[in-house]
Amino acid sequence: MERHVTRTLVIGSGVAGLHTAWRCAEQGPVLLMTKRTLRDSNTMWAQGGIAAALGSGDSPALHWRDTLAAGGALTDAEAVRVLVTEGPERVRELFDAGAQFDLRADGSLKLGKEAAHSRRRIVHAHGDQTGAEVVRTLVDQVYLSPNVRILETARVLDLVLHEGRCIGVRAAVDGAPVEVYAQAIVLATGGCGQVFRYTTNPVVATGDGFAIAHRAGATIADIMPAKHKAAELAPRDVVAREIFRAQQRTGRVFLDARAIADFDRRFPGIFRLCSARGIDPRTDLVPVTPAAHYMMGGVVTDLAGRTTIPGLYACGEVACTGVHGSNRLASNSLLEGLVFAERVARDIAAVPAREVTPPPATAWAVPELVDRGAAQVAADAVRQVMWQHAGIDRTARGLRTALARLEEIEGRLPEGATEERNLVETARLIAQAALLRRESRGGHYRSDFPRTRRKWRETHIEW
Repeated sequence: MERHVTRTLVIGSGVAGLHTAWRCAEQGPVLLMTKRTLRDSNTMWAQGGIAAALGSGDSPALHWRDTLAAGGALTDAEAVRVLVTEGPERVRELFDAGAQFDLRADGSLKLGKEAAHSRRRIVHAHGDQTGAEVVRTLVDQVYLSPNVRILETARVLDLVLHEGRCIGVRAAVDGAPVEVYAQAIVLATGGCGQVFRYTTNPVVATGDGFAIAHRAGATIADIMPAKHKAAELAPRDVVAREIFRAQQRTGRVFLDARAIADFDRRFPGIFRLCSARGIDPRTDLVPVTPAAHYMMGGVVTDLAGRTTIPGLYACGEVACTGVHGSNRLASNSLLEGLVFAERVARDIAAVPAREVTPPPATAWAVPELVDRGAAQVAADAVRQVMWQHAGIDRTARGLRTALARLEEIEGRLPEGATEERNLVETARLIAQAALLRRESRGGHYRSDFPRTRRKWRETHIEW
């Protein structure tokens, strides 16, 4: 069995993980683990931009106000202040590191406006390729650092705790057992869109971080999936519900983008995807559906990224910092990853380096997946159950059905289906939170409790 020792272990290679590794490497050795490759993450697929108060007539105070308004009284005002105040510097830092953001003729940043923003403050790269450009820039910085070791195809199975402190992880690397011990462990494992049948997330987004942290005893809060923005500039939860209702009436809903004559230049990535499916957005209607897009809750952290388990940090989509509330403001996600990854790195740097002593080795093996087909069937069943009963429109009856079905699915998981078990566990947390919150707020809509209720204002559900 392989054993590694490092000062900082970073798990995940999206914007939060890459930024944390880059900055922590300035202080000492870093091991960066990722489930597939450095370029497999939600960030890589982010077609929106990065919101930051960088333009004339804008300010962090205005960005703060817009974020609070979108969050449905579940945001943390101080966390949002940190986000909007430190965000502009993080974007400039990326630009100085070589990020090729879209510019105006005079060389200034070309700023766009997105849903629920009161000002033009969205930075894009190559039209709709912002996430990919952020990944490219940060991967370059990570590769340039001699202090970063990269371990790809490494899937974390569980955290290792000693006397209440997180000291390392057990992982599977190409089926072989690996242990990593570190002074600081950072969860940056991203979201869980694959819990639902329809999602904008890549296949790696199976909610591993939520399940792993929950099993270890970290506090989890507000597990609420946002829905992908697919139409006019209304808040995304409103748009998602209206599309869903129209689908219920007519079966299909289309986006009409024919008025955008230069669609292929403004949205080159989306244009390529549509073209590959025989659709030309300049002349054709584009079929759309709401989809699970971003997890607004997660592992509870303070403003330095510390979780409730000493030694364990979390940042990015897996974390619940309080900046999104019940409905994330468009393009605040990449910003959150940058801002709070920086805060994690600074907090780790502020602690003097010490020797990391692994515990005595004990023999263990990675559970072998005995029936891959059965595991896939179970995962598909989870996605269908969650979309049907815990998706756009929720009811107590449907959520109880979902929880019962999830228990059945878990009971028939084949031995070694560790990723699918994480999927079930994360799905259960979402359904349980939705059942407990007897109101509608942001991305959480209960048709049996369709109104926002005052007693749930500023009230969070935690484990």
